Amino acid sequence: MIAGIKRDHLRFKQIVKGKIKQNLKKYITQGELIGRQGKDLVSIPLPHIDLPHFRFGRKQMGGVGQGEGAIGTPLGPGDEGDEPGAGNASGEHALEVDISLAELAEMLGAELELPRIQPKGTRSVQSQKYRYSGIHTVGPDSLRHVKRTYREALRRQILSGQYNPEDPVIIPVRKDYRYRVWKNVIRPENNAVIIYMMDVSGSMGDEQKEIVRTESFWIDTWLRSQYTDLEIRYIIHDATAREVDQDTFYHTRESGGTLISSAYKLCNEIIEKQYPVADWNVYSFHFSDGDNWSGEDTKLCVDVLRGDLLPKMNLFCYGQVESRYGSGQFIKDLMENFKEDERLITSKIESKEAIYRSLKDFLGKGK
Repeated sequence: MIAGIKRDHLRFKQIVKGKIKQNLKKYITQGELIGRQGKDLVSIPLPHIDLPHFRFGRKQMGGVGQGEGAIGTPLGPGDEGDEPGAGNASGEHALEVDISLAELAEMLGAELELPRIQPKGTRSVQSQKYRYSGIHTVGPDSLRHVKRTYREALRRQILSGQYNPEDPVIIPVRKDYRYRVWKNVIRPENNAVIIYMMDVSGSMGDEQKEIVRTESFWIDTWLRSQYTDLEIRYIIHDATAREVDQDTFYHTRESGGTLISSAYKLCNEIIEKQYPVADWNVYSFHFSDGDNWSGEDTKLCVDVLRGDLLPKMNLFCYGQVESRYGSGQFIKDLMENFKEDERLITSKIESKEAIYRSLKDFLGKGK
């Protein structure tokens, strides 16, 4: 019976995953998962799915559950004279299922046919972890295993005839104590950092920021599945740049002009001070509407990219979010100056529907 239930539950999980895969493109472009994200899980609404249920036959039926009823009484629609009216029963609800971010990343990789990332360089950061590997009869009180100690005391009293089921008092003595044993485990890890940059000048509205938020969620999801340790930094800029937390990055409302070079300079400072390229895989994603203050600042951006940022990075991605107020010139300048450099990838994001293609542009190189 239990094996059958487990088999049915496994089958149901496979059905759910199949439904999610069918609608993954919709979730990618609509961004409705972001607000449902927990630490390791995402809650996904599935409005069209048949839940397993029991169906009773009509033979040998008893009462209708209320009052007396005769065997064989048919149950069907009400009398012909019944008038339609407001119902008092609950309607159909969307089924919400939890799925891990790792499973979601696996689906994303399959949907977009993303290659596994090959970390650059030969060095890796070593992390030290503690792993409990067994039980011992000696150790510090902080590592005493309560259940094992109780079990040994109970076994001793039963074997010695001291255990009284009518008065089950279990008192451990010194030889009953059991302790956890741990050891250090040194594990090499390829660490990565993502630095997000976003233009928050007056030409970037709420719609553009929502696109950035949605695409960033999926980038995070994929890169977290590729690296053991992932750090994320956020930079916003208009005429000046500053580092902020995640909430400020997504919800800041600012206005004013745009000097993109201010963000690139700050990004370079963060990398130089905290993320040596021998130990870290560095990714940067810059989102803007393509409207820079002047051609001189664009030239400065090109110089910073070529001389400072690109040599330190696995990948630099520029996503241009279409805005009615932006000129859209910056992506053309980048494409003209870096058309042969595979470390820099550009993508036009005209709308939410373009997020799907943009993710393929940014992550499809396996860098």
